[in-house]
Amino acid sequence: MTPFSDPARTGATADPSPDGPDEGLRRTLGVDRRRFLSTCTAVAAGAVAAPVFGAAPALAHDRDRDHDRDRDHGHGRGHALVPADKRGIILYTVRDATARDPLATHLPSGFREVFKQLSRHGYRQVEFAGYRQHANAPGGANLESVEGARLLRCWLDDYGLRAQGNHGFIPPSWPLTTADKDTFKKHLEIANIIGMDHMGTGGDPTGSSYRADWDVAADKWNALGEIARREGIKLYTHNHDSAYGFLLDGGPLDDQGRPTRSSGIRKLEYFLKVTDPRLVWLEMDIFWAHVAQYKFHTYTAHDGSTRKNVFDPAGLVDRHNRRYPLFHAKDGVVSTTNGMGYDMVPFGTGVIDYTTFFSRVGQRNYHNPMIEDDNSPSATDPAQSLREAKISYDNLAALRRRRR
Repeated sequence: MTPFSDPARTGATADPSPDGPDEGLRRTLGVDRRRFLSTCTAVAAGAVAAPVFGAAPALAHDRDRDHDRDRDHGHGRGHALVPADKRGIILYTVRDATARDPLATHLPSGFREVFKQLSRHGYRQVEFAGYRQHANAPGGANLESVEGARLLRCWLDDYGLRAQGNHGFIPPSWPLTTADKDTFKKHLEIANIIGMDHMGTGGDPTGSSYRADWDVAADKWNALGEIARREGIKLYTHNHDSAYGFLLDGGPLDDQGRPTRSSGIRKLEYFLKVTDPRLVWLEMDIFWAHVAQYKFHTYTAHDGSTRKNVFDPAGLVDRHNRRYPLFHAKDGVVSTTNGMGYDMVPFGTGVIDYTTFFSRVGQRNYHNPMIEDDNSPSATDPAQSLREAKISYDNLAALRRRRR
């Protein structure tokens, strides 16, 4: 979710009983009864500032039709690599749309109208990047509260969307201060109301290259993961390229007593090793993983020799498949000038081989790919981000497993 600029781009109350009328919806959403008791109806009675534009039944009809089309291979011949109910987007991609003033534009603005548009595009899942929107949007500027969460859940339900995660609050303190722990628990409560299975961050566990710092990060994340697990939430971290660089864990020490060479293990590989798989989860940003493949392919071993080790993102996921419930699916074209190997482009318009990636990692009914494009918002073309979200959705839906 790190900003990456590319100036060249323009172009009635729910019945909680086992047989109640909302039980089918609860099961469809995949949430337990405790979470489902937070209903839209109660929220709508007191919190919705304006009527929902558009008919939810019509959208539901469109969803059914889209499901049938996907089942009948309407997006292409063969077996869809990403099932229709797993196609998602992180709202950071359309952050300009949620942030703009609905009184100043005819374009979708604020969470409710953006949810409506994303549902029309075909999306069935979203990942939050915080809970702020324009102050003139229904609900007001800041929905980071129990009341705001209920409102968001109402709108998600209205448009057939499910929230799978949030890049939100990870306590900066360690050991945890009382204030940070209380704030973390508040965010877990919000996640449960919205109906998320996961909650995480858009940053790496630590920016350090040294094993001692990653050991500290592992202790912290194991502790936070245990708090999250008690609330029914899986805690996850998101990577950038540097987290797949090589860990400094041996060899001569520098003048501060820190190691200068590597055993060849990558930082997040080590993190996977020293964190509890029942408590700590990961979201691979596939674009940044490919940047890491480009940048970090040799290391200096403990004996001083230079060794080659080309990173295989799909291979890492395959070895730790259940640790990666979430992906960021963003694409890139080759760049020989920016030092990263790739420039970001809308999903399906670049060169990253997602057909091979998703085919190799498998478990298509477990993983949740979230479209992301840091560059979609445009200062000169305010409609661009939602337009490109449709392009990316169509290309994700079109992915088909290769016949062997």
